[in-house]
Amino acid sequence: MWRQMKELYLYREMLRNLVAKELRARYKGSVLGFFWTFLNPLLMLVVYSLVFSFVMRAQMQNYAMFLFVGLLPWNYLANSLIQGTASLVHNASLVKKIYFPREVLPLSVVLANLVNYLLSLFILIPALLIFKVKLTAALVAFPLVLLVQTLLVIPLTLLVSVATVYFRDLQHIMGILTMAWFFLTPVLYPSEIIPPELKPLFNLNPAAPIIEAYQAVFFYGRWPDWASLGWLALGGIFFLVLGFRLFDRFQRRVAEEI
Repeated sequence: MWRQMKELYLYREMLRNLVAKELRARYKGSVLGFFWTFLNPLLMLVVYSLVFSFVMRAQMQNYAMFLFVGLLPWNYLANSLIQGTASLVHNASLVKKIYFPREVLPLSVVLANLVNYLLSLFILIPALLIFKVKLTAALVAFPLVLLVQTLLVIPLTLLVSVATVYFRDLQHIMGILTMAWFFLTPVLYPSEIIPPELKPLFNLNPAAPIIEAYQAVFFYGRWPDWASLGWLALGGIFFLVLGFRLFDRFQRRVAEEI
């Protein structure tokens, strides 16, 4: 893994350029261009506010904000996986022509989605204040929660990207898998309403404590569950090392398989 880290450092300029290219390509040809990075979460918030305030009338106070807080980091996870799945296959010509660490391609997708999530905070924070959701000192825990989530997102994206080279159907299945994962994660609902008999199943979901941590920090104004985050961080570090090693093992034949 250290060799891979050194290579990534040497190719950091390429990684930076690919992230910039990924961000530009999303809104290429649109009139507002990069401003959609801010408009997308803003319009999403407006729709949720109207629907859950006047149409569905959710019982939870500020439910639209509860949903918004959990949905933004979920989009970071889901979009990284869905877009990262085909990151090697869609760049086949580049992979075949020159040598570079293949990890750069899925990592550029993850970092582009990370930047999008961080920019969405410029909509989230003012919205929380407007809806009178109290912000507390627990906000200082946000970088740690984001780090733990990224420890999960990076190896997952690496593995699905290299797996798609050998099993092309994965890029079509990934959308369904992430949708199923979404409903098993407390984004639409608070974890307190999960039936006790289903708790063991939900406890196996590594995304659940991450989303709950974001909800604690932003919505409830309290500190996250440090024990859950700590164990998840340790597991994330192990998974990160495993993800890089497995990617390195299977990426050696990527140029031939593509």
